[in-house]
Formats: sequence, C-alpha cells, structure tokens
Amino acid sequence: MQKKNKEILFLIAQPRSGNTLLASILNQNPEIACTANSITLEIIKDLFLIKAKDMFQNFPDHRSLDNVINMVYDLYYRDWPQRIIIDRGPIMTEGNKMLMEKHFNRPFKGIVLLRDLMDVLASYMKWYTENPDAFPNRFGSNDEEKLMFLMADNGAITKTLKAIENSFNYKDTWCYIKYDDLVADPETEIKKIYTLINEPYYPHQFNNLQQLNINGIGYNDTVLGKNMHNIRSTIQKIHNPYINKIPESIKKEYGHIRF
Repeated sequence: MQKKNKEILFLIAQPRSGNTLLASILNQNPEIACTANSITLEIIKDLFLIKAKDMFQNFPDHRSLDNVINMVYDLYYRDWPQRIIIDRGPIMTEGNKMLMEKHFNRPFKGIVLLRDLMDVLASYMKWYTENPDAFPNRFGSNDEEKLMFLMADNGAITKTLKAIENSFNYKDTWCYIKYDDLVADPETEIKKIYTLINEPYYPHQFNNLQQLNINGIGYNDTVLGKNMHNIRSTIQKIHNPYINKIPESIKKEYGHIRF
C-alpha cells in the first residue's frame, strides 16, 4: 500500500463565503495547499455508484473496487509538493460522511468557514449583476428566480449548509471561523488553524494578496463567469448594497440561516 506521507484536512464553506481569500492566505506557507472546490468527493461518489451498475453486480468484487476508492485522496494529492493538504468539499453531509468513514480510513478534521446566508446571496447578486456571463444569469430572468436556482436542493449552497449543520454534532474535530472575524482580525483567525493542525505559525501577510494559484494552476472563470473567484489585494470589510436588494420572498424563506 502507498505510504500516506501527507496530512489531509478539510474545509467546509458555502460558495462566496471567503474560501478563496482564506486559501490565498494559507497558501503563502509553502507547506500548505488549501484547494479550490475539490473534485475528490465526486470521484469517490462516481466510483461508489459503479456498484449499482449491471456489470459490477454481475461480478460483485467489492473488495477490489473498495481498494481503488480507498486510495482516492492519497493518489490525487500524491504529486503535490505540499505536506499539508486542506481539501475543500461538503464532506459532512450524511451521505458524504458515510463514504468518508468507509473509505478515508483515518480520522478526519478541518475548518468550517461561516458566513450568514444573506451575505452569501448578496455577494452572488453583486457578482452576477456586474458580470453578465455569470452562470446564475442563465437560470432566471429576475433576482428571485436566480437566487431560488442557487438554493436548489442539489446545489452547492444547500449541500454545504447541510454539511455545516451536521458538523455541529462533531465540534471537537472542527475549527470554526466566521468570515466577519477573518476580515476583521485575520491573524487571530489564521492562528486558530495552526492550533488545529499543530504546526508552528507561519508569518502570513495580509496585504498584496495574490489570486489563487496552486502548483501553477489558477481558476478558469470563463466556465462559471468572469471574476467569480477574484479577491481584493487587501483584506477589508466592504458594505455590499445588494444586501438591501434581496427579494422579500428569499428573506422570508432563508433569512434565519445565520452564524
């Protein structure tokens, strides 16, 4: 079996809640790679779903297929030079947690980044209003329709909210960071992560931040929409006027989701 020589942790966070900002800061440390939205869970789920296919059921060799699934994380990150990987994905939904417990084969812990849902949706509104090619503009003619599309049961926001909610049942293994605290006092919040991973603090800088680039690969935002993952060069809390433009129907349905 391949030697597991990397520490793999996890990041759970809604889209547009500071993921790219947090990763840009952490990745200043050459020992750490905090990923973009990771495909590792999708690989595991796709492999697991092979068990429902006729070809597998005709010759149900569970052990051999499980051997492949068990190695997904270690194989995916095998050639990454960083020693500590922070993989972003909703691993704490009930279904994902079940797969992780069966196939990750070691305890797992990580970071939960929290931001009030209305702030997340306001950030989406600002982005898709300023960038006509943003993907929500393909799925509605007004803000209510676009935001309801984003809140679909199978969408990234809802999946992540379910993962966050379930993480609260296992608080001892998660480091909780609020977006507002991160932008107000980034050094204090980043130090919490170093306590979690039991590593000496790296002297991060919080000005002249770089766009996310990991091992020479950056975001291709022509896929989902221009500027989706752009971050400002300095950390600051800026009032978003779109918070006051969220439709009342959306506020009534989801306004209670706060952290």
